[in-house]
Amino acid sequence: MDAAATASLIRSSVLPLKTSDNGAGSMFLTASGPGFTRFGPGRQLRFRQNAFARFSRPLQSSTTRRRFVVKASASNDDASSSAAKPIAPLQLESPAGQFLSQILVTHPHLVPAAVEQQLEQLQTDRDSEGQNKDASSAPGTDIVLYRRIAELKENERRRTLEEILYALVVQKFMEANVSLVPSITPSSSDPSVRVDTWPTKVEKLEKLHSSEMYEMIHNHLALILGPRMGDLASVAQISKLRVGQVYAASVMYGYFLKRVDQRFQLEKSMKILPGGLDDSKTSVEQPENVTFKAVSSHPEVGSFAGGVSAKGFGSEIKPSRLRTYVMSFDSETLQRYATIRSREAVGIIEKHTEALFGKPEIVITPEGTVDSSKDEQIKISFGGMKRLVLEAVTFGSFLWDVESHVDARYHFVLN
Repeated sequence: MDAAATASLIRSSVLPLKTSDNGAGSMFLTASGPGFTRFGPGRQLRFRQNAFARFSRPLQSSTTRRRFVVKASASNDDASSSAAKPIAPLQLESPAGQFLSQILVTHPHLVPAAVEQQLEQLQTDRDSEGQNKDASSAPGTDIVLYRRIAELKENERRRTLEEILYALVVQKFMEANVSLVPSITPSSSDPSVRVDTWPTKVEKLEKLHSSEMYEMIHNHLALILGPRMGDLASVAQISKLRVGQVYAASVMYGYFLKRVDQRFQLEKSMKILPGGLDDSKTSVEQPENVTFKAVSSHPEVGSFAGGVSAKGFGSEIKPSRLRTYVMSFDSETLQRYATIRSREAVGIIEKHTEALFGKPEIVITPEGTVDSSKDEQIKISFGGMKRLVLEAVTFGSFLWDVESHVDARYHFVLN
């Protein structure tokens, strides 16, 4: 990342997020076209102005998965009509994932202990694979067959690890008494009906973050919702694909923010913050033209707010100690912190977003543009959009926490 690009990216509330070399792409996480830079060997996703346009390489279709299910409570009057309600949109398919889904339904407080057991089994399997690898080097061993078997087993372990991470994220939402938004599907009988019928839970989601981190989240919301921040009851018809793109980007942003905030809080407690940031009363002033440029270059601007003006929602962007702290990073540190560390975390973001919004049908015209004629539209309030974005940022924050927790017990993060 050159110096000019780094400076431009730092000014934006959303920094570019990069997957590590072992990352994978999806329709929500990879893109092409004038608004994007394609993934190279480094797998870096660089956002540019009005970038949410085109996507490449959709996820492979998966086999039937088992869904987290919890029985809805019912009164005597409607007990006969009681139905099972999913507690998370993603369905799990591995034996470990199905086991954890049952624990989540019956005894969610026991999930950490169940995860410890599954991680011990994964470690045992990996150690056994290492011993078998040494034995396979003996003369006459069919190396090609062995390598294929080892590859299949490794893929199965990776899928199991992804679902362990997902179960832990879901459990953290349950601990916070916040239900995840269910799969978004417009009514087949009346597509004009709003899709955001879920509980808001906005106050609970806001309280899950530090005050410094929430300042950054508020700016992120202001850039997405624009002047509608003060009119959340308004309803708009929006491309479902665009909403999915914003959700996935917000998950990655939450992952990045939690990673940075963890370091910020540590340095704050040790009183070694740079540039006078130790003083909690420090005023972080930014010139109006810099703020406006940051707003104008934000990747989600224009999709929901109808454009940018200096007197529009640029005034909603508030000074932030955490943002100033991030701006003190050198380019190498910034790039490292803007990296999703494991393929498993990337896989969870892909699969959760697809489970929530479905797999869109992307048609590329002969001219190389996206044919939007088949782009599904949904009606959603700006309050519903705020709830979605807050959930996405929180999901990314939780994902950072559980990835670090699991890696301390079963090492899988490569960088």
